[in-house]
Amino acid sequence: MCTPKSPSKEKFIVQTRPLHFRHMRIKNKLSLLIASIVAITFTIALIVQQYAFSVYDEQLYQKSSTVLHLSSSVIEQELQRIEQLSFNIITDAQIQTHLRTIADSESEYDMLIQRQRLADRLLYYVGSEPSLHSIHIIDAHGKRQNLGRVIPISENKISSMLIQAGEGSGQERWTYPDASDPALILTRDIRSYSGTLFDLERIGTIFIRIDMDRLVHQFTSQEGDLMMISGHDVIYPRLPQVNPAEIPSSFFKNDNHGYFIREWEGKSYFTAYRKSAETGWTYINITPFNEIFKRVLFIKSLVIYVFIFIFAVAILWGVRFSRSLTKPIENLMARMKLAEKGNFAEANVLPPDKEPPSRDELGLLQRTFRLMVERINVLITENYSSQLLIKETEFKALQAQINPHFLYNTLDSINWMAKVNKQAQISEMVQALAFLLRNSINLKESLLTLEEELEIVKNYITIQKIRFGDRLSFHLELESVDLQRRIPKLTLQPLLENAIHYALEPSIHPCHIAVRGLTDQDLFILVVEDDGPGMDNDTLERLRQNDMQTNGNGIGLLNIDERIKYAFGDQYGITIDSTPGTGTRIQIIIPNEVEESSYVQSSSGR
Repeated sequence: MCTPKSPSKEKFIVQTRPLHFRHMRIKNKLSLLIASIVAITFTIALIVQQYAFSVYDEQLYQKSSTVLHLSSSVIEQELQRIEQLSFNIITDAQIQTHLRTIADSESEYDMLIQRQRLADRLLYYVGSEPSLHSIHIIDAHGKRQNLGRVIPISENKISSMLIQAGEGSGQERWTYPDASDPALILTRDIRSYSGTLFDLERIGTIFIRIDMDRLVHQFTSQEGDLMMISGHDVIYPRLPQVNPAEIPSSFFKNDNHGYFIREWEGKSYFTAYRKSAETGWTYINITPFNEIFKRVLFIKSLVIYVFIFIFAVAILWGVRFSRSLTKPIENLMARMKLAEKGNFAEANVLPPDKEPPSRDELGLLQRTFRLMVERINVLITENYSSQLLIKETEFKALQAQINPHFLYNTLDSINWMAKVNKQAQISEMVQALAFLLRNSINLKESLLTLEEELEIVKNYITIQKIRFGDRLSFHLELESVDLQRRIPKLTLQPLLENAIHYALEPSIHPCHIAVRGLTDQDLFILVVEDDGPGMDNDTLERLRQNDMQTNGNGIGLLNIDERIKYAFGDQYGITIDSTPGTGTRIQIIIPNEVEESSYVQSSSGR
């Protein structure tokens, strides 16, 4: 009888198959990765190639449409310039005068003179425009003045142009090229006006024949043939490659621009068109399709070369990546085995021929592992000594709690003994010393009010006054509102100690030390100054840079400056100024912020 083990075995196999990739060697994973990259690259290449063919027609349209738009814009700008030229001619004061004189004159001689002057004036305009064949003006008596490259014009055509000009009422009208004349002709009536007088009486008609071949070749440069049509009338060229009548009107969509591909006489042509909003003319660019098909071949070749290049780069990069990835991992595994056996010293040493680790993730992992092994080794050797140090520190902390109480009691005994023996000066000095000792040891408050800081200063000055007597003169100038400002603890006392040490002690003369308060907008400045010997520039600069070794063990100026900056910000601190023979001035700069004061107390010097 069969046992039901087979289903469980199949279930086990199904569960372990997804884990097969996880247990593959890194080299095999990289091989699979490279194969995937090549496959993806090949797929992308095919997609790009197909996309290139799919957008080919659109690219042709965009290029042809852009070139056609530029060409048509340039041509229309030139035609507008010629229209402006015709306007300048018909509004020219001299031409207006000559034509009005001819219209009003009855003398043939006077008319002959005016026509000659009119022709001389027209010479100026004919020579200024290279795109013109000729300029013709017909005066009020039907006589025509012709200048430029003149060809005979039939009377029927002249009559037709006169009718068109009359219908335009002074606006330009166009006569398209025909078999007898390849020029595009601009026609407009000449109306009379003089200064502010506008009677608009017709005094003549102007014809301007435009050389379209020269205009197009001079101002445009594009592939294919350019055509300009108005309906079925050809404006340019004289002998078009395609008859406009053969182009069905359905090809020109309702849009003002577009493209289509059409065969004429067995040849395929790519045709882009644009309809002008100004003139209503249609600009057509006709390009043989076979001439631009070479771009498709170029795109196909480009895609193949790109694919080959990507394939080669992927293979080379994959091999180098595999080597750079597996070697550091193998080296790290060897070190881990040494650390596993407890050989931390050897696991932390690089072989003599080994290059320093790289700066990528694997290099960072190697350096981190080495630091971890080194740290473990240090912790093992230092753990016991660290425990002993903790015990010793705890014992010293207990001793530090006992010593201050003993000292306070001793000073208190000295104080009472001085009072019993009526030694008031000794009693005052001991009380001041005890106050200073309590405040220097008390670390609960890092910021004190200026009033509390001054209590420390006054007790310190009390001791120094007993020591130096009349040689020390101390003066305090502060407003009562300033007493509630907060400053770091032990800010003023070290500065006064420096003043006594460097200004009073070296001198046999009395020394004046003053503390003043100043307000400057958002700043409050405490000034500590003395009239001692001062400092030279070299000593002052070294002191500002904290490059000067002091004789005492007190709080340095840099320490005070750093505590002020830490408490209020980098824009605050202390400044030092000193002049040899004059004295030293130290400014403590803090924010101009005053806490609410519970009382008002005047301050005075001592």
